[in-house]
Amino acid sequence: MKPLGIGILSAFFFAFTFILNRYMNLAGGNWAWTASLRYEMMLPLLFLLAVWRGGIGPVIREIRSNPWGWMLWSFIGFVLFYAPICFASIYGPGWLTAATWQITIVAGLLISPLLEQQFRRRRLSSAYRSSLPLPALGTSLIILAGVVLVQAGHGSSLSGKELLLGVLPIILASAAYPAGNRKLMQISGGRLDATQRVLAMTLCSMPFWLILSGCAWMASGPPSQGQLFNSLLVAVFSGVAATVLFFQATQMVRKDPLRLAGVEATQSFEVVFTLIAEILLLSAPLPGLWGWIGLTLVVGGIIIHAFATQPKSGKKTSPASPEMTAESRAETVNPPL
Repeated sequence: MKPLGIGILSAFFFAFTFILNRYMNLAGGNWAWTASLRYEMMLPLLFLLAVWRGGIGPVIREIRSNPWGWMLWSFIGFVLFYAPICFASIYGPGWLTAATWQITIVAGLLISPLLEQQFRRRRLSSAYRSSLPLPALGTSLIILAGVVLVQAGHGSSLSGKELLLGVLPIILASAAYPAGNRKLMQISGGRLDATQRVLAMTLCSMPFWLILSGCAWMASGPPSQGQLFNSLLVAVFSGVAATVLFFQATQMVRKDPLRLAGVEATQSFEVVFTLIAEILLLSAPLPGLWGWIGLTLVVGGIIIHAFATQPKSGKKTSPASPEMTAESRAETVNPPL
């Protein structure tokens, strides 16, 4: 249950992304500044946190051992994740972005076997070998159905352009984020804790964020003070707190695809948290009947995941290999935040 609790807590902090991004766009902020400022502000915070928790030496060694792999999958996991989310926030409210983002629940399940097949061919590790967990896929589809109903309760007021440009970029982001996260868990092999892995991905994606900042400067000039402050809030709550918590939760169950799917499904709570915040802070209307049914399915799906993904009592685990034992020792040295 602990990884699921950490995942739900990370969903609470992730909800700040959708609310504040929408607020910054309504205030006239450039979406490219919104995207790049988050990671540029995350970098010094993560650096200090990594130094406090265990040092940056392992981060540098991991990047040097496979620089192009880290660059590629950091671009996929961070840039192709967050830039489309910021762009989509121009065309739709926070609840629509958060609801569409839940496609990542199913995307992670479908992407995982592809990554693992590639990993087996390269013979890099056996800790991540698994098949598609069909029970988890079924429960994730229940959650996704709930998300669709939440959208259906609000989407009739949006134009076709808002739906298209507010949804398609999120579909791209929903596949990119779990792909980058899972692939770099494979590449790092448990040698980095969650904070160090987020720092490594932020470092390797920084050239792309600097390029995007240059584009934003040429298009609209420097960011306003309000955008700088709100971006700092996103960097702290979503970029550092939420990302580190989520990566820690997924790393705790990375060897069990069923429990990993359960942790990834906790991100559906972002819809609930975002909707509540918009009602309280932005005077958004309450959901209709279908919206409440959808929220019930989301919460019910999470409860099913909580029980279905727990190890069976009395089940004996196979002896750990030396490689896996080393990973377990790393988790003991670096406990969750």
